[in-house]
Parts: sequence; C-alpha cells; structure tokens
Amino acid sequence: MLSKLSAGRRPPHPLLAPAGALVLAVSGLVYVGSVDPNAHGNYPTCPFLAVTGLYCPGCGSLRMFHALAHGHFGEAMGHNVLAFAMLPVLGYFWARWTLARAQGRPPRTKAGDPRLIWALFVTVMAFWILRNLPFAHVLAP
Repeated sequence: MLSKLSAGRRPPHPLLAPAGALVLAVSGLVYVGSVDPNAHGNYPTCPFLAVTGLYCPGCGSLRMFHALAHGHFGEAMGHNVLAFAMLPVLGYFWARWTLARAQGRPPRTKAGDPRLIWALFVTVMAFWILRNLPFAHVLAP
C-alpha cells in the first residue's frame, strides 16, 4: 500500500540537501555576524570552560565566525586557529558532496585510511591540551 501512495511522487531534487546545508551555514554566519559574541550575555558560556576554567577545542569559534563575517581574517585565526584551518576542508567535502549529488553518484565517502581519522583525533586532542598550557597561550582564544 505504501508503494501505491509514493508511486506518484517525484523524488526530491538531488541538490536539495547540499543547498539546504549551505543555506543553514550562511544563515548561521549571518546571525553570528550580526549578534556579537564579544558582548556579554549574547551567547551562553562554553560549559566546559564554565566547569573547568579550561578552553575546549571549540572555544573561540563564535568569535572566529563573527570576525570572518566582518572580513577580519587575522583576528578570526587568532580566536580559533584549528577551526579556521578546518574551513577549507569542510568546503572541500561540501563541494565533493554537491558534485556527487549532481552527477547522480551516492554521496557517501569511504572511510579510507583509518590513520587519517586518528591523525584528526590526535590533532584535536593536542590542540585542546596545548591551548591550555602557559607556553602556548597564543592558541588560547
């Protein structure tokens, strides 16, 4: 019975999901660009920072996006260098997803070499630890 109901429906456009993700990302950037995270009370405090007094790997990301929205790239990199460095990677994966959908290929990515996942994990953990050490204060937001 379900097949009879869905038989007359057209499948959604293949680029609907990548376009929706892009609209959400741009909307978030516009919002963070217009509501200053540097002003007290506009956003909640990072729960990890509030409980431990230490910076998490994401601390400074809202201020980074705010600076990016205003074209201040150096300031953005100073708020969270790891998140800033990951933006081209995210852009690459979004473009790859969009191209696969446009060509009718499955949008899945093979896991590939597990060493890449471990390298990303170690990088995030090292960044998390280093940004809280006194000699690496330049990594703090």
